[in-house]
Amino acid sequence: MVQAVNAALAHELERDPRVMVLGEDVGKNGGVFRATDGLQARFGEQRVVDTPLAELGIVGTAVGLAASGLAPVAEIQFLGFAYQAMAEIAGQAARMRMRSQGAIPCRMVIRSPYGGGVRAPELHSDAIETMFVNSPGLKVVAPSTAADARGLLIAAIRDPDPVVFLEPLRGYRGIRDEVPDDDTTVPLGPARLVRAGADVTVFAWSAMVPVVQAAAERAAAEGIDCEVIDLRSLVPLDEEAVQASVEKTGRAVVVHEAPLTAGFGAELSATIMERCFLSLEAPVVRVTAPDSPYPMGLYEDRYIPNVDRALAGIRRAAHY
Repeated sequence: MVQAVNAALAHELERDPRVMVLGEDVGKNGGVFRATDGLQARFGEQRVVDTPLAELGIVGTAVGLAASGLAPVAEIQFLGFAYQAMAEIAGQAARMRMRSQGAIPCRMVIRSPYGGGVRAPELHSDAIETMFVNSPGLKVVAPSTAADARGLLIAAIRDPDPVVFLEPLRGYRGIRDEVPDDDTTVPLGPARLVRAGADVTVFAWSAMVPVVQAAAERAAAEGIDCEVIDLRSLVPLDEEAVQASVEKTGRAVVVHEAPLTAGFGAELSATIMERCFLSLEAPVVRVTAPDSPYPMGLYEDRYIPNVDRALAGIRRAAHY
């Protein structure tokens, strides 16, 4: 996946002279995970810019660049550091179109790895996607495959609105699949059908999709036929795909890395209730992290949803 991200950035830097990349260590060092490796040498220091360690400044600079007509791609080294930048993300980038009545552009992307599974220190693995979902004006994307990472990132860079692009930290080198090398894009919004099924719909995104796929295979051995939906895009949300799947199966499970309370699973559950109430055969089941700060690395296996916990959620929904 990290190669797919690098390829998408290189493709857009080559195609559009307005695109530029900025962030901590993105230039000379090629990024802490090498997602921007080689880009500064190829495109120069004016387009791939190393910044100070200041997330508020990184995003604020990107907002100014976007307002001037450029298309910046700002990297926040770990998503938990975005707490420092929320004044610019929610207070400026998200509101620029409305505030200016469309006169001032804000075409920009904020890329950041997130999620657990790599024994990272505090604040490095926080899954805080709902913080951005709850900032109207932002689009929020979270791919689970290398091909989608490339296609969605290209689409995000070309999108006229600010996009928060969430990359699964454990997926950088743990997720491998075939990736096109042409101008293929993946549109923001439509969900991806991962596995067709008839008994229970399981929704996930980012690094939880492979977990859910493995749980669905184990459920099949028990006679439970799961449909797996990779949302890919949280904003805009593919409500039609959500509704169609739940109306077919009558049962729904949501799996995500964020804590339970006010996680995106809560919003998805409300959407399912509003659109599919008469089709539901059981309450929506959420499989999430607990309502606790992210633990030290040795304990994260007990914190992040795993295959066993996802399977238990599927059983609850199927046998309610």
